[in-house]
Amino acid sequence: MNAPQLARILLIEDDERLAELIAEALRRAGYEVRICGDGLDGETLMRQQAYDLVLLDGHLPGKDGFDVLRDTRRDFAGRIVMLTARDDDIDQVLGLEGGADDYITKPVAPRVLLARVKALLRREPLAPAGAPAEALQFGHLTLLPQSRELRVDGEPVALTTAEYELLLFLVQRAGQVVSRDEIMQGLRGLEFDGLDRAIDARISRLRRKIGDDAQSPTRIKTVRGQGYLLAPD
Repeated sequence: MNAPQLARILLIEDDERLAELIAEALRRAGYEVRICGDGLDGETLMRQQAYDLVLLDGHLPGKDGFDVLRDTRRDFAGRIVMLTARDDDIDQVLGLEGGADDYITKPVAPRVLLARVKALLRREPLAPAGAPAEALQFGHLTLLPQSRELRVDGEPVALTTAEYELLLFLVQRAGQVVSRDEIMQGLRGLEFDGLDRAIDARISRLRRKIGDDAQSPTRIKTVRGQGYLLAPD
C-alpha cells in the first residue's frame, strides 16, 4: 500500500525568521512546506503548482497579500489562510471579505497554528457518509453537493470553499438555530472564543451572494443571542 500523500503548504511570508519557525512546526507535524517571501512570486507559485493550503501574509513586498488573495481566490482550489497583524481588525476584515478561509494573528503559538491548519485540512465535504448527492432546493437556491455548486435562480454563483461549507452546514440543519460555537466546532473543530469575526463575515458574504436583504434577511436569519437559522420554505 502506498504511503498517504503529505499535504502541501505554501507559506508566503517576508519575515524570514518567522517563516522558518512556522515552517519548522509544520514540517514536524508531517506537512510539506515551501517558503516564499514575495507576493508576486507567491501568486505565481499558487497558479503554477498545486497546494492544499496557503498561509499568506497580508503585507508583502512585490505584491500586497490582500491583492494576491483577491486575484487568486476564484481560481485557487485550496485553502487560503491570511496571516494578519495582532489586533488589527482592518486586516482581518479585508481577509475575510476577500474570501480567505481563515485568518491567524501574529505572533502565533505553534500549537494554535497547527490546530487551525489541521482543522482546515481534515476533510472536504461536510455531508455525512451515505447522505444523498441530489440537489437541495430552497426557494430560488439550489445546492449541488456532488459538484459543490450553488445556483441562484438557475444561475451558478461562485463560492469560496469556506462559504460553500458554511452554507452546506446551514442547509443540513435547515429550520434549526445553530450557534456560532456549533458552527466553529463543525467547520474548524475549535471552540468559539466570543471574538472571532470569521463566521459573521462569511454569513454577510453569503447573504449578499444569494440576494438576501442584509437589513431584513429572510433566508439566513440572525436569532439574537443564539446564532443563525436557514429558513426552509
